[in-house]
Amino acid sequence: MNLAHLAARLDNIAPFHVMELAKKAAELERQGRHIIHMGIGEPDFTAAAPVVEAATRAMAAGKMQYTSATGVPALREAIAAHYQAVYGLDISPSRIIVTAGASAALLLACAALVERDAEVLMPDPSYPCNRHFVAAFEGKARMIPSGPEQRFQLSEQMVREHWTPATRGVLLASPSNPTGTSIAHDELRKIVAAVRERDGFTIVDEIYQGLIYEGAPFSALSLGDDVIVINSFSKYFNMTGWRLGWLVVPEALVPQIEKLAQNLFICASSIAQHAGIACFTPESIAIYEVRKAEFKRRRDYIVPALRDLGFKVPVIPDGAFYVYADCSGLSDDADQLTLAMLNEAGVVLVPGLDFGPYTARRYIRVSYATSMENLHDAVERLRIFFAGR
Repeated sequence: MNLAHLAARLDNIAPFHVMELAKKAAELERQGRHIIHMGIGEPDFTAAAPVVEAATRAMAAGKMQYTSATGVPALREAIAAHYQAVYGLDISPSRIIVTAGASAALLLACAALVERDAEVLMPDPSYPCNRHFVAAFEGKARMIPSGPEQRFQLSEQMVREHWTPATRGVLLASPSNPTGTSIAHDELRKIVAAVRERDGFTIVDEIYQGLIYEGAPFSALSLGDDVIVINSFSKYFNMTGWRLGWLVVPEALVPQIEKLAQNLFICASSIAQHAGIACFTPESIAIYEVRKAEFKRRRDYIVPALRDLGFKVPVIPDGAFYVYADCSGLSDDADQLTLAMLNEAGVVLVPGLDFGPYTARRYIRVSYATSMENLHDAVERLRIFFAGR
């Protein structure tokens, strides 16, 4: 094949550096090194026992055929009931599209809403795949520098200042990867209103919404039926490899999303869907809440530990399982620092390079989605590492 024939859009999609670091870590492990992984955002917990049992029953019963492109009705109903129980929201199951992970949900949303040269505003730093989904449909992710003063998030003022005739909408994440920070409810309300005034779309990635440690539960869906929300079974429900998520859209958009899903994916995994129904039982929720408390315990340990090592943590993360730490007091190059920490201390952390140019050299992302034992070990290794520099 002549590589000159590859689509030009590939030039707009950068490698995912966290995965490159993971490959280097794997090579060190093959050499016999013990590596502590605090890079990839994957819970060390796996699917709860009731979910695994539900999957086993589904397979035994032969529930392995294609489903509707919008998902198994019982799962859509269970998700709707969850919104009522946790957030007090009456969301029709017909607005819920079950997807092959949150990535598929974002892909479908961008396929439906992003056109050639359409601008989509998002904060810098942001999860890298978000801008690449926009680029895949020949749109332009407009990254707005967002520092600790804005909790690394967009604000209403920033949306108003940066909206141009080419802008079509905003893509937000609350809580955010890589920062673990959420958007204040009143600020998000103002952002949605500003976008609505401009006849734009608002997509809110809520895949870490179940892992907020302070304040009352809140979903952007409470701000109006025109808000599009992405969610996933990967984080709060600890089902990363099951590739199951969902998308909540306005009723009028459902037929268009369904058409796209039929052609691009056919459906999400039928086994994962039948298992996912068991996530919402009282027994399973009780397990997830215990695990959530453990994530908070880890956060409360790692933030002061990072500060003791010389990192600055300008914003305490209130959700997810990440700390966005300023390493400028230790190095002027976050990329080189993370490589040195991997090679010399055997600890995988992620430089800001993945998340946008504004914080690329100054910040690293620390994932505390690993055991407390590993966190203690990693901190001690890093203490020795910095003492020797």
